[in-house]
Amino acid sequence: MKLRIILADDHPFVLLGIRTTLKMHAGVTIVDEATSPDSLLERLQNTPCDVLVTDLAMPELAGANDDGLDLVRRIRCDWPRLRIVVMTTLTNAAILRAIVSDGTVSMLGKAESMDELWQAIAATRHGEAYLGRSIIEALARPQNLESERPPAPRLSCVQAEVVRLLVDGRSIAEIAAALGCHRRTVSRKKREAMTRLGVTNDPGLFSYVRANGILGFESYI
Repeated sequence: MKLRIILADDHPFVLLGIRTTLKMHAGVTIVDEATSPDSLLERLQNTPCDVLVTDLAMPELAGANDDGLDLVRRIRCDWPRLRIVVMTTLTNAAILRAIVSDGTVSMLGKAESMDELWQAIAATRHGEAYLGRSIIEALARPQNLESERPPAPRLSCVQAEVVRLLVDGRSIAEIAAALGCHRRTVSRKKREAMTRLGVTNDPGLFSYVRANGILGFESYI
């Protein structure tokens, strides 16, 4: 019997990366997707699934956005047998501890590899809670350091524009046409930008931009 998974994230770019990765694994089927808390709850009510892979903080249609703790608690209450894997950019140790406190919710940072996502799903499937490296580090961080942020990485003009267009939903070919360069150049600039930003995959790239603000790149150029 195939493992039934529902994906939830408020940006198609992230959903595409996760979906593409999970489809490479045999015995997995993506039964539904959601882009907001309300749509996620609706899909959980109408679509049987074994594992939920969800973003932690998704905005409602009105633009509201919280830490996702209430959403996770509601899902745990209404669907106690559902296995949950949370992918997040959140680093607030107090919130992270509250979410993982019952030992049933797995969690990893969005900048971590898709291989680690599969490890989390496999562990969760067997009733174990998996914590990614970045989550473990955040939980261990002294409270007086939680608000400290590392210096912003610097991107070149081309790197910043490639990232900007990527998170806007453009393909490599479309970006190459817009910038008047070869697709290999765009791919290389994307890899260079990801290295400088410290991310390893497309969901992590978008999450970094969402967490730090796309306008922030203006100061890096």
